[in-house]
Amino acid sequence: MLGKIKNIDWTLVIILLIFMGICIPVLNSAITNSTNADISASVKNMVVYYILGFIGFFAVAAIPYQLLIKYSVYVYFFGIGVLLLVWTPLRMSLNNADGWVKIAGLSLQPAEVFKLVLIIGISAYLARKQKDKLLFWKDVVPTGAIVLIPFGLVMLQNDLGNALCYLVILVGLLWIGNIKYTHALIFFVLSIGMLIGGIQAYKEYREPISDFVGKARAHWLDRIDAWIVPELASDRAMYQIEKAQLAIGNGGMLGTGYMQGELSPRVPYTYADSVITVVAEEYGFVGMAVVLLMYFILIHRMILIALECRERAGPYIIVGIVAMLMYQIFENIGMFMGLMPLTGITLPFISYGGTSLLINMACMGVVMSIHLSNKAHQETDNMLRTDHLEEEDKKQKRKFKIPYLKF
Repeated sequence: MLGKIKNIDWTLVIILLIFMGICIPVLNSAITNSTNADISASVKNMVVYYILGFIGFFAVAAIPYQLLIKYSVYVYFFGIGVLLLVWTPLRMSLNNADGWVKIAGLSLQPAEVFKLVLIIGISAYLARKQKDKLLFWKDVVPTGAIVLIPFGLVMLQNDLGNALCYLVILVGLLWIGNIKYTHALIFFVLSIGMLIGGIQAYKEYREPISDFVGKARAHWLDRIDAWIVPELASDRAMYQIEKAQLAIGNGGMLGTGYMQGELSPRVPYTYADSVITVVAEEYGFVGMAVVLLMYFILIHRMILIALECRERAGPYIIVGIVAMLMYQIFENIGMFMGLMPLTGITLPFISYGGTSLLINMACMGVVMSIHLSNKAHQETDNMLRTDHLEEEDKKQKRKFKIPYLKF
């Protein structure tokens, strides 16, 4: 245990503490200026979530990540069971979303929990493959099947954002898993073709699609309208994006100052999905740059840890976590700039959300566990190398020993 404490990557810990230092004041400003009385205690709750998150971070870091790989099948089916809780009496609705459950008075979003489960499941499967290239039918298709079931369950919960995150994790892990370039090129061309064709088809057949989808998923069409055909979108569909863009533009270079935001309070859910508008307005371009720099340093540090790893599963897990974080960052910021469709994706480590924060901290704990495993291997190698050098030194001394001469 003392060895693990000595080998902790304190850079990773400091970055997480910086995110906590960014999150709490930003949420306090967002909540203080908000007219939503239901979130008056969110700052206190977020402090508690961060404390629990750091406890979970160090607890997960102390567990050898190889155990997660060893029992990945059980972890995967446990995650499927958690997803199915949404269709039990534990189900609850939160912010017009149905993908939540309430256990012992605490709300939990199973789709968030399954992100880490999915990363472990795919990583364990790919780590067992010893081929130079992944074969389509023997490797790629079974890996896709691992994602298919949770993807379908989350889509049934009307949670498009997290469902797309699962696909991004799959793509990232297939790439690092050494998929054939021909397969990757085919997938890329098909994806681009489907995206362009889908956009054109939506523009052409927008009304029939709206009638087919119905009221259950009408909010999806509002978000797609705001992204693809903003000129035809309703005022309700454009309200959040327009207010967010005005708040971002009002921040300028240095921002309006802490608690001085005038336009961001008009943006819905500034404490959650729209928290970046508070950062942009109150701290300006400089504040946004600092937040993005912290994400860059975090991801860079994780990649360095992956490069140090000797075992196959470690880099897979880290790449899956990196893919998950990059998607959430790009989607959350991009959707308020018109680059991505509006979804309910949180900004990692900054948006309010207990489940999201705890899962992200658990992911960082797994990364730390991989780092500690790397250090343990390095220390073992150093000891073996030292013993080998000492043995060689003794042999050389015996070989060239000068006999004692008496005079």
